[in-house]
Amino acid sequence: MRPEFRLESYDSEVVRHLNTAVQREYHRRYGGGDETVLAAADFVPPNGAFFVAYLDGEPVASGAWRSHGESDAEMKRLYVVDTARGLGLARSMVALLEENAAAAGRARMILETGTEQPEALALYASLGYAPVEPFGFYANEEGARHLGKALSGHNPHLTHKTGTTAA
Repeated sequence: MRPEFRLESYDSEVVRHLNTAVQREYHRRYGGGDETVLAAADFVPPNGAFFVAYLDGEPVASGAWRSHGESDAEMKRLYVVDTARGLGLARSMVALLEENAAAAGRARMILETGTEQPEALALYASLGYAPVEPFGFYANEEGARHLGKALSGHNPHLTHKTGTTAA
């Protein structure tokens, strides 16, 4: 069975359901949810995107990116439900997010994760992510890890705001 990846609205019911699940996961691992402020407008193309992966019509994974500064994309809400772990969905979702952000003119993908997510740290390391300058809500948190990776296929002539090729 092949996953189907769909672009979804951040305020859709399916995204709310997956965000609730990921917040429960954060609570279990860290004792509280992610307090980063997110808005539906953060994930509207071409300045961001929110994807959901489906298996047999059921939502099983999520991943998103939003613009961060002039040239970065910030990955958010990478999550796979327990029953779908080990199928390569997180790896596939990261590849989709990187490709989508590069197509929107973003040069680098950055993210925040933490020491209580060793699976995520291993995944990101295997995909070429390396430490970057701390940023965002958890910049000063001891257990936070800030990672980044240059996006291949980035087109510096593509404008961020319109998605059109510069003359």
